[in-house]
Amino acid sequence: MIQARGDGTLNATPDATLDGTLDATADGATTDATAADGTAADGAAAVATADGAVTDGAASWQRRLLNGGPFVLLGVGGVLATVSADALMTPGRERAAIVLAVAALALQAWWSLVGGRRRPRGPAHRVYYLLRWAAGFALTWCNPLFGVYALLGYYDAGRLLPRHLVRPALFATAVTMAGSNAGGLPPTEGRHWLAFVALLALHAGLALGFDHIAVKDAEQAASRAAALAEARLANVRLARALQENAGLHAQLLVQAREAGVADERRRLAAEIHDTLAQGLTGIVTQLQAAADSADPATTRDHVQRASALARHSLGEARRSVQDLGPAQLEQDPLPTALEKVVKGWSDETGVQGEFVVTGTAEPLHDEIEAALLRIVQEALTNVARHADARRTGVTLSYMDDEVSLDVRDDGGGFDPRTPPARDHTGGFGLSGMRARAERVAGTLIVESAPGFGTALSAQVPLVRHD
Repeated sequence: MIQARGDGTLNATPDATLDGTLDATADGATTDATAADGTAADGAAAVATADGAVTDGAASWQRRLLNGGPFVLLGVGGVLATVSADALMTPGRERAAIVLAVAALALQAWWSLVGGRRRPRGPAHRVYYLLRWAAGFALTWCNPLFGVYALLGYYDAGRLLPRHLVRPALFATAVTMAGSNAGGLPPTEGRHWLAFVALLALHAGLALGFDHIAVKDAEQAASRAAALAEARLANVRLARALQENAGLHAQLLVQAREAGVADERRRLAAEIHDTLAQGLTGIVTQLQAAADSADPATTRDHVQRASALARHSLGEARRSVQDLGPAQLEQDPLPTALEKVVKGWSDETGVQGEFVVTGTAEPLHDEIEAALLRIVQEALTNVARHADARRTGVTLSYMDDEVSLDVRDDGGGFDPRTPPARDHTGGFGLSGMRARAERVAGTLIVESAPGFGTALSAQVPLVRHD
């Protein structure tokens, strides 16, 4: 019987309160999930509906039990007391029991009408519990069989009283129940007292022990519910983060596409400059030389050179559109290709050109070789256009972990702090060469002074051909 009372305390006291609070918290998290994700909202609504139906059914059953139970137990106690009145009660106690039973009945009737409208665990609940305990104690004093009514104190102490009064209330109920089980109150002799004390220890120990277990279970349930609510909120945050990431991903795709278009435009502009522009410049130079020459053989030679430059420029333009490497590197390694470029430039411009290779030559990555070749072509074009030089030297140096390309001339030079403005030809000049070097993780350094020529040095990493 005591275990049943202890279980009643477990089920009726902290769980009802804590579960209600935590369910509200979890429902709040579910509501947040509804705002973030429509699919999650549908599932959460279905779960909330099912949980609400179960909770309403349990609450209705508990409400009927709590409202009708005291009347039933009071009636059972009255019947048992009436049957045993001759054996267990004096006439004075019978009259007192009748008065107390009527008072207890009135108390229960009043509470069934107004108790549900009171604030939970408020002052009215404390007064009701105290009056009911006093009525149960007094009735049990009159007849120990009224203990069936007094045991109500085990079941709803946690529902009616604040937490700090629950255990004193359980102990007070244990006193009443121990007196009932010991044969009545007050104890009259030594063995009666011994039985009362032993039963009191048993009742109090079980009631308080089960209450302690109930509190721990409620704390664990609260922790699990809080973790569940936090997990739901984390899912909401994750859904929002995924949505934001999807938006950022779309923006990155757009930016990457725009960057790719811009990079392709820069590549084509540089390729056109390095192929068509330089080729057309050479053609114009050869045609002007042919027009200025009075010797038919010399004129024919210049025209043939202009025609060859035109065919070469046309091929380079096609290769640029197809994003292929320079034609010079298809058949020859980089040192040979650079040597031919320097020799051809020297023949076209009449400026003495020298090419030197130091270190052990080895095949480099295609992009690095193409960048070095284009830098040499642009540097030689600038020498022919601006330097008014008589000699130009190109040195290709292979070192342990980098390749160095140096172009020197004995022309007029310039102040690197104020480089000449880009002319009407639209050449890329130093900025274009520096951009090519940086595109392959390299650097470009220019040293010059007015009247002392110019030295250009490009260093790129030595990345071998795959």
